[in-house]
Amino acid sequence: MLRICIRKFSGASRLFSAQIFKTRKTVRTLKELYEQKTPISVVTAWDAITGNIANQAEVDIVLVGDSLAMVALGHKDTIALELDDMVHHVKAVSRGNMTSFLVADLPFGSFEESEAQAVQSSIKLMKKGMAQAVKIEGGVEIAPTIKRIVKAGVPVMGHVGLSPQKHNLVGGFSLQGSTYDSAVQIIEDCIALEKAGVFAIVIECVPNKLAQILTDSVSIPTIGIGAGNAVSGQVLVTSDILGMEDRKPAKFVKRYMDFYGSAMRALESYNKDVKSGSYPDSNEHGYKINSQVLAKIREYLAK
Repeated sequence: MLRICIRKFSGASRLFSAQIFKTRKTVRTLKELYEQKTPISVVTAWDAITGNIANQAEVDIVLVGDSLAMVALGHKDTIALELDDMVHHVKAVSRGNMTSFLVADLPFGSFEESEAQAVQSSIKLMKKGMAQAVKIEGGVEIAPTIKRIVKAGVPVMGHVGLSPQKHNLVGGFSLQGSTYDSAVQIIEDCIALEKAGVFAIVIECVPNKLAQILTDSVSIPTIGIGAGNAVSGQVLVTSDILGMEDRKPAKFVKRYMDFYGSAMRALESYNKDVKSGSYPDSNEHGYKINSQVLAKIREYLAK
């Protein structure tokens, strides 16, 4: 009897796993979209709610980017984010999203010391965070590390152009590849990353025509952010898309709603209703109790 139960449980587990892997996008799915010349959509997420919204919107890739350090944790840049922070947030996103391909950033300080450290951090994001792949910023200099991570069985997404993790080194958040030397360097970075085995490359904040050259220089998807539309797909930070912050967005951002303004007005109305006593309304928002039960309670209190 025990063997029969075990077999039934194992069969059910395999079926459940098959259903999960059947619905969630994979590297193969992304390759098919690329070969079909179907633009790939990418957004960021940092918790179960944002992950679920992306899931319902049928976005191809959800990136748990280190930008969460600023948009979710209140840091001034991405440098402060720890690997354990990323594991925590990736796991939360994975609970809310069962269809998008899930990529996690390797935070600053989690891969630079050695190839062994990079592999260990990547595996941790997959095993504990439930990520399907990791993203690493850098070009030629990081290619050997990427090759080692891929060899360990972890899919890697590259990231060239503007590198937020190195903003202190390059002097801020600014356009990259606008000079001959810097443009050639980014081209060499893309070629090196493809040879190292990345399945896609994020190209951030470079001139549109350079992004097209970069896209034509490789045979894998390029995901642009501030790189024009001659790339294989686009990525934006969800808080920028939704207008969740009270600040002017970057030039390349398209805001699809004013979440900050709407949310602030809603909370102002709530605060006003609480202060005035108009919320909650006893009939609309309250629950009733049987009159006989209430009478007995009062009798009990009167003793």
